[in-house]
Amino acid sequence: MLKLLGTVFGFALFAGPLMAEPITPDIVRALAPSGQLRAAINFGNPVLAQKDAATGEPRGVTADLARELAKRLGVAVTFIGYDTALKVFEAAKSNAWDIAFLAIDPVRAADMDFTAPYVIIEGTYAVPEGSPFHSAAELDRPGVRIAVGRGSAYDLYLTRTLKHAELVRGEGSDGAFQLFLFSAKKVDAVGGVRQPLVAFAASQPGIRVLSDRFMAIEQAMATPKGRDAGTRYLKAFVEEMKESGFVAKALAASGQAEATVAPPAPLR
Repeated sequence: MLKLLGTVFGFALFAGPLMAEPITPDIVRALAPSGQLRAAINFGNPVLAQKDAATGEPRGVTADLARELAKRLGVAVTFIGYDTALKVFEAAKSNAWDIAFLAIDPVRAADMDFTAPYVIIEGTYAVPEGSPFHSAAELDRPGVRIAVGRGSAYDLYLTRTLKHAELVRGEGSDGAFQLFLFSAKKVDAVGGVRQPLVAFAASQPGIRVLSDRFMAIEQAMATPKGRDAGTRYLKAFVEEMKESGFVAKALAASGQAEATVAPPAPLR
């Protein structure tokens, strides 16, 4: 069942149905300066983005949000696909996209502005069935090696927070899975988003996913720094999309109904 963090009282913080501000030329120029909305889509996170099996077109909550935004701006949307969040982040420095869908992180915030989250997903670990580890905190000890996708939100977070365990980095989730399975030197766990880890464990005998998490990954919309009118609009847009049920419906339609819609956030 899709979970919505927040209550009727939480939504009562807003006076009536929350609506993003009317579109102005300044907003269009900020979000689509070329006359089209260039939306970066990270196919490395299957909770948020998938490719249509028949057409190859993006689908999922991020693609749906981008299409709705483009419709409001009165411009066409162009999707730019990436296979890892790190590549999306690096492309921001070359002005390759206008909006992106990334987890909030202070490292990334140096180059882009974020909305409040629209979805919250869990970062956790998969371990061998016979592993002595049963909670995320137990893995932070000397000698433990953990595979992660390079530059992912959970890589950035674990780099800051782990005190003893060693991170080994692969290219994206698939690279981390390969390290976990085939590294010449033993890897004790693989970190990542819960849903892909569950799918990975189901495809490989003798692997289990821990029941708890080491982090809540806050997925948000982002724009490159300096697009203040666009960022202001996006913040209200995200709140409207959560409150209206748009995000919940998009998650359910793409088979991700177990994902958690983020709670309402005050506009600042």
